[in-house]
Amino acid sequence: MTYLAGGGSAFLLIAALGFQAAGYAPCELCILQRWPHVAAVAVALLVWLTGRVRVLAVLGLVAAGAATGLAIYHTGVELAWWPGPSHCSGGVGDLAGLSTQDLMTRLQAAPVVRCDEVAWSFLGLSMAAWNAVFSAGLTVIWATAAARGREQA
Repeated sequence: MTYLAGGGSAFLLIAALGFQAAGYAPCELCILQRWPHVAAVAVALLVWLTGRVRVLAVLGLVAAGAATGLAIYHTGVELAWWPGPSHCSGGVGDLAGLSTQDLMTRLQAAPVVRCDEVAWSFLGLSMAAWNAVFSAGLTVIWATAAARGREQA
């Protein structure tokens, strides 16, 4: 089970990199969502190397849960259910006290890809929403692996 969960995270990472190679530039929240999957893959590799399923599966569960939470947060930002980070959701903060040079510096440092715009969707769900669905499934798999312990890797 841990191999299935780790493989699922690896698949999601490969898919994200594939979309990026196809020209869909990731926003800051997209990049942030990748890190828990990297951790989950590392945990699956540790299970394979050590055979310690129960303890490590809990770490995989935490990583998959974090991926799910970040994906739900990003989906909510895209659907305008709550505000996203101001630096990637169109806001540039308080401009009143900035000099012209400071304003230019802030504008040049601002990310090009917005977190609150859907770049791609399938069946009405954005990439972030699909990540939430798949990550939630991986969370269940990690939880099952943690509960079963050493029975199955």
